[in-house]
Amino acid sequence: MTTNNNKISIEQGSGGAASADLISQLRKTYQLDSNWTNTEDDGAVFDLGNEKLVFTTDAFIVDPVFFAGGDIGKIAMCGTINDLAVMGAKPIGLSVSIIIEEGFPKEDLLKIAKSINKISQQTNIPVVTGDTKVTDKGKIDKIEITTAGVGLTKTVINNSGAKIGDDIITSGSLGDHAAVILAHRFDYKTTLESDCQPLNQEIQSVLNMLTSCKDPTRGGLAANLNEIAYKSKVKMILEEDQLPYKKQTVAICDLLGLSIFDLASEGRFVATVNPKNTKAVLTKLKNAQVIGKVIEGNGIYLKTNLETLRKIENSSGKLIPRIC
Repeated sequence: MTTNNNKISIEQGSGGAASADLISQLRKTYQLDSNWTNTEDDGAVFDLGNEKLVFTTDAFIVDPVFFAGGDIGKIAMCGTINDLAVMGAKPIGLSVSIIIEEGFPKEDLLKIAKSINKISQQTNIPVVTGDTKVTDKGKIDKIEITTAGVGLTKTVINNSGAKIGDDIITSGSLGDHAAVILAHRFDYKTTLESDCQPLNQEIQSVLNMLTSCKDPTRGGLAANLNEIAYKSKVKMILEEDQLPYKKQTVAICDLLGLSIFDLASEGRFVATVNPKNTKAVLTKLKNAQVIGKVIEGNGIYLKTNLETLRKIENSSGKLIPRIC
């Protein structure tokens, strides 16, 4: 496919290499206040003295709007809560801005609002402000939600914190959310449900034992671990027989010719842990498992069952749109 450099293409919003390049170009046009740090992580950090304020924002467009295990409202809440959580922050308040296409069913809007409220009640994180707009039919695809959030922490988890010798862990199976969306679009029969859920309590329970942490949303495991490895100046080796992908998720990828490493999750995190703390982390996080090791070097590699190494690149080209 030939890309027109003067037009925005769909792959530039999918979380892979094209997205990273576009974001890099946009960042060069912004005037960044030097009082803010971590501006290339999941949230920006402002020093308040004894504590640090973490601020993040995200926009959500999902097709379908409702899916097994959640809807766009649930994803919007969890996505912003989780971006704060992986930075080590306790979220204290969120904003919700909703743009609605004319003709969108009011019943569906109220269902989405109830999902937002359910996560707010579950996490005890209030929605403190927001905005609502209605646009002409055809101007957007059904509904778009933008959330922003602030949280406080004394310990910021940096994406550049992975150390040689660390274990790489995941909090549970990966790619379930993307697999559910794909199954719906292609009318595949599956019992999978989206992994969408808030991570703040899980991460807080092991906060002081993590050296780096990210939630593998757009771009999946490949994009997230490549970012951590690049910023930390390390190499990561993943073990093929320890990869946490369910059989149905792998089957859907095989049918569509997709890489499992590109699949998004909406309620999981990957982290690096000093091996002296690995057992304690796995005990705290019941579904967590070790999937690899941090060593000297650079890049991400998969150690296959045949004992060969295959490099896992940050994907380029068109990935899976409208996942989150």
